[in-house]
Amino acid sequence: MTRDLNELLGELNRQLLQEHRSDTALFEELTEIQRRSGIMHGSRPISPFLRPYFLAGSKYAAIRHTARVLSSAFNILTHEALNEPDLMGMLGLTDREERFARFETGYECVSVTSRLDTFLSPHGFKFLEYNAETPAGVGDQAKLEALYTRIPAVREFLAQYPHFYPQPQLKLLEALDRAYHEYGGSKAYPNIAIVDWEGVDTSPEFEILRDFFESRDHKTIICDPDELEYDGEVLRRGDFEVDVFYKRVIIHEFLARYDESHPIARAISAGAVCMANSFRSKIPHKKSSFAILSDDRFHRYFTSDQLVAIHNHIPWTRKVRDVETTYRDDAIELLEFLRNERFRFVLKPNDDYGGKGIKFGWESTESEWDDAIEHALEADYVVQERADVERTNIPVFANGEARIESLTVDFDPFLFMGEVEGGMVRLASGSLVNITQGGGETALAILEEF
Repeated sequence: MTRDLNELLGELNRQLLQEHRSDTALFEELTEIQRRSGIMHGSRPISPFLRPYFLAGSKYAAIRHTARVLSSAFNILTHEALNEPDLMGMLGLTDREERFARFETGYECVSVTSRLDTFLSPHGFKFLEYNAETPAGVGDQAKLEALYTRIPAVREFLAQYPHFYPQPQLKLLEALDRAYHEYGGSKAYPNIAIVDWEGVDTSPEFEILRDFFESRDHKTIICDPDELEYDGEVLRRGDFEVDVFYKRVIIHEFLARYDESHPIARAISAGAVCMANSFRSKIPHKKSSFAILSDDRFHRYFTSDQLVAIHNHIPWTRKVRDVETTYRDDAIELLEFLRNERFRFVLKPNDDYGGKGIKFGWESTESEWDDAIEHALEADYVVQERADVERTNIPVFANGEARIESLTVDFDPFLFMGEVEGGMVRLASGSLVNITQGGGETALAILEEF
């Protein structure tokens, strides 16, 4: 393929704007499709875009390979932490989180389903966070694809250039089945319980996944943790016997309410149900896992291939403490260095979600950054080096009109037992790219010849 992908997408953007700039009927139709199909965040449709995000097949292949290598590194880190108290202490698990992380899972891979939040750039990509615990968005891809069958210019573009849409829903179900059979389950089609708090914003996705699982002969329910009971042999909700406990509830929220006496904890500790993801997934989920990967002191744990991937694709990260450490082979006093170089860094809570608590040094005044550092010292935070990020021009509709906007791209590949299939594509105008904070999402299409 000799033509530049950005040039082709620029032509498609202009065509879409020319044909649909004031096409309120189309905008209303796309919004209603999202409402009917459950592609919502609360009451808000998540995709105000007129086309998918097109990713070159060569870059997708590189991301898949590197993510698989790093998944194995996170597995090593997890198993080492379970055996080394000092390493476990660096990760920042609470006492209860650590106790629950020691429940045996029955399967090899630490995270059955996970997501690497990733910034793309013209010269590569960086993995910024590892959602090893409760990744959302797997159910969105197929529904988002359906939006663009309504737009002639997109259909024509896809017909002209060889492409494929990933199938993360299918890979999720395959991974749940694999975990269940590694755990020792014998049913061909195990019963699945999707478990989270009643009324969470992501509940429409649960309905999408339930319908898909049931279309593949897996009886499935959606329930709250309080609805489950354990009789000493089987975890159940009423007459429904749970074979696979597909955990979507956040671990630290669960542990804030319950202890080892809860039916779920009793069933897991007894090995009476396959839990995916297990409580053990909290270990690599902590953002301080990136501080371990990116610190030379711990490189003895990892293979040469893993170290290459870490060097090229994991940003420099440290826990925020009053210590001496290294930065690009130089010894530094961490706090002094952060105060003097705020434009290079972002502060993040060690374990939170939805973009909460994040502070960008390049968007802060000197006094704001000093206050953020003091807060980070009192709380549990990491600091991470700023990564280059791609912006993409894409048609957006709002208030009855379409326009081209330049948006930050956050491409987040899904991993299933360590293998990538597709990913979430989030777009936003600022540095924080998160659906919870008002960002949008579009379908992912892989262009095979680029």
